[in-house]
Amino acid sequence: MGDMMKIKVSVKRKEDCNDLPLPAYATSGSSGMDLYADVREDVIIRPGEIKCISAGIFLSIPEGYEAEIRPRSGLALKYGITLVNTPGTIDSDYRGLLKIILINLGKDDFTVRRGDRIAQMVFKEYALAQFVETHALDETARAQGGFGHTGIS
Repeated sequence: MGDMMKIKVSVKRKEDCNDLPLPAYATSGSSGMDLYADVREDVIIRPGEIKCISAGIFLSIPEGYEAEIRPRSGLALKYGITLVNTPGTIDSDYRGLLKIILINLGKDDFTVRRGDRIAQMVFKEYALAQFVETHALDETARAQGGFGHTGIS
Protein backbone atom coordinates (compact mmCIF):
# COMPACT_ATOMS: atom_id res chain seq x y z
CA MET A 1 0.00 0.00 0.00
CA GLY A 2 3.07 2.25 -0.03
CA ASP A 3 2.07 5.80 -0.95
CA MET A 4 -1.67 5.16 -0.95
CA MET A 5 -3.73 7.73 0.90
CA LYS A 6 -5.12 6.34 4.15
CA ILE A 7 -8.12 7.56 6.12
CA LYS A 8 -9.13 6.69 9.67
CA VAL A 9 -12.49 4.92 9.90
CA SER A 10 -13.78 4.00 13.34
CA VAL A 11 -15.57 0.66 13.55
CA LYS A 12 -17.70 -0.74 16.36
CA ARG A 13 -18.85 -4.35 16.47
CA LYS A 14 -22.44 -5.24 17.19
CA GLU A 15 -22.63 -6.65 20.71
CA ASP A 16 -22.81 -10.32 19.66
CA CYS A 17 -20.33 -10.15 16.75
CA ASN A 18 -16.93 -10.58 18.40
CA ASP A 19 -16.54 -13.89 16.56
CA LEU A 20 -16.72 -12.18 13.14
CA PRO A 21 -13.63 -10.66 11.51
CA LEU A 22 -13.50 -6.90 11.07
CA PRO A 23 -13.54 -5.76 7.42
CA ALA A 24 -10.13 -6.36 5.87
CA TYR A 25 -8.33 -6.27 2.54
CA ALA A 26 -7.76 -9.81 1.22
CA THR A 27 -4.57 -8.90 -0.69
CA SER A 28 -2.15 -5.97 -0.86
CA GLY A 29 -3.73 -4.86 -4.16
CA SER A 30 -7.36 -5.08 -3.04
CA SER A 31 -9.43 -1.89 -3.17
CA GLY A 32 -12.41 -3.48 -1.43
CA MET A 33 -12.64 -4.86 2.09
CA ASP A 34 -14.66 -8.01 2.68
CA LEU A 35 -17.85 -7.76 4.74
CA TYR A 36 -19.08 -10.77 6.72
CA ALA A 37 -22.59 -12.10 7.34
CA ASP A 38 -23.96 -11.55 10.83
CA VAL A 39 -26.67 -14.22 10.89
CA ARG A 40 -27.48 -16.46 13.89
CA GLU A 41 -28.93 -19.25 11.75
CA ASP A 42 -28.47 -20.06 8.07
CA VAL A 43 -30.55 -17.78 5.82
CA ILE A 44 -31.90 -19.24 2.57
CA ILE A 45 -32.37 -16.82 -0.32
CA ARG A 46 -34.61 -18.37 -2.95
CA PRO A 47 -34.34 -17.40 -6.65
CA GLY A 48 -35.78 -13.90 -7.12
CA GLU A 49 -35.83 -13.24 -3.36
CA ILE A 50 -34.30 -10.23 -1.60
CA LYS A 51 -32.92 -10.43 1.96
CA CYS A 52 -31.30 -7.81 4.18
CA ILE A 53 -28.27 -9.27 5.97
CA SER A 54 -26.44 -7.53 8.81
CA ALA A 55 -22.67 -7.09 8.52
CA GLY A 56 -22.46 -6.78 12.32
CA ILE A 57 -20.66 -3.43 12.40
CA PHE A 58 -21.23 0.30 12.80
CA LEU A 59 -18.92 2.86 11.13
CA SER A 60 -17.78 6.42 11.63
CA ILE A 61 -16.49 7.62 8.25
CA PRO A 62 -14.69 10.97 7.97
CA GLU A 63 -16.62 13.80 6.35
CA GLY A 64 -15.81 14.05 2.64
CA TYR A 65 -15.74 10.27 2.24
CA GLU A 66 -18.31 7.53 1.68
CA ALA A 67 -18.21 3.76 1.75
CA GLU A 68 -19.49 2.05 -1.39
CA ILE A 69 -20.92 -1.43 -0.88
CA ARG A 70 -20.39 -3.66 -3.90
CA PRO A 71 -21.17 -7.25 -4.87
CA ARG A 72 -18.52 -9.97 -4.72
CA SER A 73 -17.76 -11.17 -8.25
CA GLY A 74 -17.40 -14.83 -7.25
CA LEU A 75 -20.88 -14.89 -5.67
CA ALA A 76 -22.32 -13.21 -8.76
CA LEU A 77 -20.68 -15.58 -11.24
CA LYS A 78 -21.13 -18.86 -9.36
CA TYR A 79 -24.53 -18.31 -7.69
CA GLY A 80 -26.19 -15.21 -9.18
CA ILE A 81 -25.96 -13.38 -5.83
CA THR A 82 -25.63 -9.62 -6.11
CA LEU A 83 -26.84 -6.42 -4.46
CA VAL A 84 -30.15 -4.76 -5.26
CA ASN A 85 -28.70 -1.26 -5.00
CA THR A 86 -25.19 -1.39 -6.27
CA PRO A 87 -23.12 0.31 -5.32
CA GLY A 88 -24.81 0.97 -2.00
CA THR A 89 -23.70 4.15 -0.28
CA ILE A 90 -22.83 4.56 3.40
CA ASP A 91 -22.71 8.30 4.12
CA SER A 92 -20.25 9.83 6.56
CA ASP A 93 -23.02 10.88 8.96
CA TYR A 94 -24.71 7.43 9.15
CA ARG A 95 -24.13 5.63 12.45
CA GLY A 96 -26.57 2.72 12.14
CA LEU A 97 -25.91 -0.97 11.67
CA LEU A 98 -24.39 -1.80 8.28
CA LYS A 99 -26.77 -4.04 6.34
CA ILE A 100 -26.37 -5.63 2.92
CA ILE A 101 -29.37 -6.02 0.57
CA LEU A 102 -28.76 -9.29 -1.30
CA ILE A 103 -30.78 -10.67 -4.20
CA ASN A 104 -30.62 -14.13 -5.72
CA LEU A 105 -30.68 -13.87 -9.51
CA GLY A 106 -29.57 -17.49 -9.82
CA LYS A 107 -31.62 -20.62 -10.45
CA ASP A 108 -31.00 -22.34 -7.10
CA ASP A 109 -31.51 -21.50 -3.44
CA PHE A 110 -28.48 -19.82 -1.86
CA THR A 111 -27.56 -20.26 1.80
CA VAL A 112 -25.92 -17.43 3.78
CA ARG A 113 -24.01 -18.74 6.80
CA ARG A 114 -22.52 -16.85 9.71
CA GLY A 115 -19.17 -15.34 8.72
CA ASP A 116 -19.65 -15.76 4.95
CA ARG A 117 -18.09 -12.98 2.89
CA ILE A 118 -21.17 -11.40 1.32
CA ALA A 119 -20.04 -8.04 -0.10
CA GLN A 120 -17.11 -5.67 -0.30
CA MET A 121 -16.66 -2.10 0.85
CA VAL A 122 -14.62 0.57 -0.95
CA PHE A 123 -13.96 4.03 0.49
CA LYS A 124 -14.22 6.99 -1.88
CA GLU A 125 -13.66 10.71 -1.57
CA TYR A 126 -16.50 12.80 -2.97
CA ALA A 127 -17.23 16.38 -3.96
CA LEU A 128 -20.40 18.31 -3.13
CA ALA A 129 -22.13 19.92 -6.09
CA GLN A 130 -23.74 23.34 -6.12
CA PHE A 131 -26.32 23.84 -8.86
CA VAL A 132 -26.33 27.02 -10.89
CA GLU A 133 -29.54 27.36 -12.88
CA THR A 134 -29.13 28.47 -16.48
CA HIS A 135 -31.26 28.83 -19.60
CA ALA A 136 -28.78 27.07 -21.91
CA LEU A 137 -26.05 24.46 -21.55
CA ASP A 138 -22.67 24.44 -23.29
CA GLU A 139 -22.42 22.45 -26.53
CA THR A 140 -20.58 19.11 -26.85
CA ALA A 141 -19.95 16.66 -29.71
CA ARG A 142 -22.24 14.10 -28.05
CA ALA A 143 -25.05 16.60 -27.33
CA GLN A 144 -28.21 14.64 -26.46
CA GLY A 145 -27.02 11.23 -27.72
CA GLY A 146 -28.31 8.74 -25.15
CA PHE A 147 -28.43 5.01 -24.59
CA GLY A 148 -26.56 3.13 -27.31
CA HIS A 149 -25.96 6.16 -29.49
CA THR A 150 -22.46 4.97 -30.47
CA GLY A 151 -23.59 1.47 -31.49
CA ILE A 152 -21.95 -1.85 -30.63
CA SER A 153 -19.03 -2.03 -33.04
